[in-house]
Amino acid sequence: MAKAYWVATYRAIKNPDAMAAYANVSRQAIEAAGGRVIARGMPAAVFELGQMERVVLIEFDSVASAKAAYESPAYKAAHDLLGDGADRDIRIVEAVD
Repeated sequence: MAKAYWVATYRAIKNPDAMAAYANVSRQAIEAAGGRVIARGMPAAVFELGQMERVVLIEFDSVASAKAAYESPAYKAAHDLLGDGADRDIRIVEAVD
């Protein structure tokens, strides 16, 4: 089974306090679901239509485990803390074998 990556990009952080609360709780929820944060922060460089926006890259053992993490009650609690405090995009992509 191929690994999967949860890629989150933040277009805007509108409420830094909500973002901080979310970050603390979401990392625990993601790690409990088997996720491993492998990169986070601003890009070192962007090209073509790339945007200079915060990126978080999380590795999972499979697409199913990445989706299960997103849909878990623990992650929902973190998501609720964030509310509309950020404009973001989350994608799950499967690794190439």
